[in-house]
Amino acid sequence: MRMARATDGESFAILTNNPRLNTEVQLDLRLVEADQVTTPDLDRLSTIAVDGIVFDSSGNPVQYHILRNHPGDGFYSGRSDYERIPADAVLHWFRADRPGQTRGIPDIMPALPLFAQLRRFTLAVLAAAETAADFAGILYTDAPANGEADAAEPFEPIELEKRALVTMPGGWKMAQMQAEQPSTTYGEFKHELLNEIARCLNMPFNIAAGNSSGYNYASGRLDHQTYYKAIRVDQSNLERTVLDRLLAAWLDEAALLPGLLPNGLGPFARWPHQWFWDGHEHVDPAKEANAQATRLASHTTTLADEYAKRGQDWETQLRQRAKEIALMSALGLTAEQVSQTPTQEPQDVQDEEVPVDDA
Repeated sequence: MRMARATDGESFAILTNNPRLNTEVQLDLRLVEADQVTTPDLDRLSTIAVDGIVFDSSGNPVQYHILRNHPGDGFYSGRSDYERIPADAVLHWFRADRPGQTRGIPDIMPALPLFAQLRRFTLAVLAAAETAADFAGILYTDAPANGEADAAEPFEPIELEKRALVTMPGGWKMAQMQAEQPSTTYGEFKHELLNEIARCLNMPFNIAAGNSSGYNYASGRLDHQTYYKAIRVDQSNLERTVLDRLLAAWLDEAALLPGLLPNGLGPFARWPHQWFWDGHEHVDPAKEANAQATRLASHTTTLADEYAKRGQDWETQLRQRAKEIALMSALGLTAEQVSQTPTQEPQDVQDEEVPVDDA
């Protein structure tokens, strides 16, 4: 869904029942192309509907119109053949940049002209290099016009044999085309274009290019801070818009099956829950470990927060740790034998001189 939002501006999913699932709750998710969410017979004068969505008087979606086939599919007949699906069964995720916006625009839309420029420049450089390589050699003369050089027919092709000497007409010389493409600015131009393209996704250049050769430790961390913050914002938005609704729909289905859920749990809105995501690895694990120990010792963080950064549940990890300690005690192993005190953080010579190994 995140990829669809980047390229199409929005993503749609339908909550369906799938009898082929080998689970008691047979709730399934069917993703739908944004091109299929449209109303072929839309009334342009309607104030409560846009292309593919019908709203109530308060602006809440009440119905989605979804084509049975994709417009680019060979089975699409062009007729007004679509399904009217209640909004409760449709998940619609997009970023609203303006008040009243009801459909999304692609995240990469600001960079669309840049992709065309990058392709044109690459093809132009390639064409120039191929043109220069097509000529094994050219004949030229230093004699002035109307000089004494023998006449030579322009663009006359001469077949050359390998490792052979060639005799030129009087006053004429042979030379090869100089390969001037790609020029020295070719890499810089592509670097700048890729950097501009990645900015609309809050993505640093080294991730977009898959190359961190020009980075150092300090600049790598600084660039990644904005990128990781943008990812956390997307994750939080996805939780509220998609995941919470998906969980509520699953619980509604599970409540209909006797014995699947404990009795007396109360409304779902009162249930505390948390979504865990994969954490981001630090480029210097030793520094991060010492910083984490300092935060825990000064009570400026909690185990729940630290484990959540790694995408783990703190209760599950502590129970696992308790099992490990109990087993070590049963085996006669002491904590000093299996653990080490975190070493002191080494003095930084210059952060700017420490290269970043990962992208």
